[in-house]
Amino acid sequence: MGGKCPSRKVKKRRYSHKTARRNKFLVKGDDAVYEELQKGDSENKPLPRDEDLPGMGQYYCLHCDRYFANVTVRDEHYKTKRHKKRLKQMSGPAPHTQLDAELAAGMGMPDNGPTLMSM
Repeated sequence: MGGKCPSRKVKKRRYSHKTARRNKFLVKGDDAVYEELQKGDSENKPLPRDEDLPGMGQYYCLHCDRYFANVTVRDEHYKTKRHKKRLKQMSGPAPHTQLDAELAAGMGMPDNGPTLMSM
């Protein structure tokens, strides 16, 4: 009796929660990306070089707010399901903002309806 469990032949893959939480706060919100897309003039100007970013900051996906190491990696990203889903999300109506959330929770200005004429 005893020994290893027969169903556990491969070590579990460890998921790094630390990197997931760190990346969560580095990404812009949906509303900030949507506003940048509405400006539309960002495609004309070249990106500034930054040594701290992957690929010197030259290979950027505006919809996903991600930098890539080279052109081939960026082009592979354009084919992924996550990028296509993000494109569809950003081409639709504007995403919700903090103001919308506060109004839904009843924390905003009260809406008392149209003013009635006094007689």
